[in-house]
Amino acid sequence: MSELDVETGGLKRTFKDLFAGAAGGVAQVLLDIVKVRLQTTSEYSGALDGATKIFRNEGPAAFYKGTLTPLIGIGACVSIQFGAFHYARRQFSASNLSSPSNPTSNLTYGQYYMSGAFAGIANSVISGPIEHVRIRLQTQPHGAARLYSGPIDCIRKVSAHNGVLNGLYRGEAVTILREAQAYGVWFLAFEWMMNADAQRNNISRDTISQVKIATYGGLAGEALWLSSYPFDVVKSKMQSDGLGADRKYQSMRDCFAKTYRGEGLRGFWKGIGPTLLRAMPVSAGTFAVVEMTMRAMK
Repeated sequence: MSELDVETGGLKRTFKDLFAGAAGGVAQVLLDIVKVRLQTTSEYSGALDGATKIFRNEGPAAFYKGTLTPLIGIGACVSIQFGAFHYARRQFSASNLSSPSNPTSNLTYGQYYMSGAFAGIANSVISGPIEHVRIRLQTQPHGAARLYSGPIDCIRKVSAHNGVLNGLYRGEAVTILREAQAYGVWFLAFEWMMNADAQRNNISRDTISQVKIATYGGLAGEALWLSSYPFDVVKSKMQSDGLGADRKYQSMRDCFAKTYRGEGLRGFWKGIGPTLLRAMPVSAGTFAVVEMTMRAMK
């Protein structure tokens, strides 16, 4: 495992981590309407069928439904993810150094996972409502029957029904579980591959090529979704559910149970194909930009 430098100037370092994360966020593309439709309806037989029917019935603009909200918040979300991860990482490093028996600044891989999980939980405060609005815009009827004219109208109507906590933050419990697991695995996988490369080739982490960083980042993105996808399916179902008396799922547990009874285990993996196709370039770009930005700021 590569050695972590003990970083001083905590506030300055945190701002650098936040800025690098925001830069990485700009590299992400969140056009995942096909994934969400497959998760929340049985109208399509697969990803290709879903994409074809969406294009034919709603036009190419449909693939951009609900993207304004995440595009506005994406820099903030990824900034929080990386800022929180490196903050937790530094705390673990300082704690390890104070150990009387074996002082070291290195982190265990369990600590990398916990740092990533902390980042995910911190991020869920913003990602929960942002994704809720995106999903409602992506799954609403097309044309004159649409329920919301845009993100602001969606926020207003959802909040009017159940308030901010029970309305806008609908599905937040499963969002927290998804984010903790997803980002715990995401950062763990990336750090393991980076450290293994540096150790195998006897080089500094800072000299690992951008191509390798992007490759490791892309593979970490695949690990993220494979480890957390069932939580994401339940989240999408709850956040596209009816409001008030039309609500189908009363809780996260109820949604898990009804999904299993109605669709079996396969129901928790609907839409995984387009998700994994999208995850590789998105995650590769994010880590490549973040690492490049952090190196430039050193």
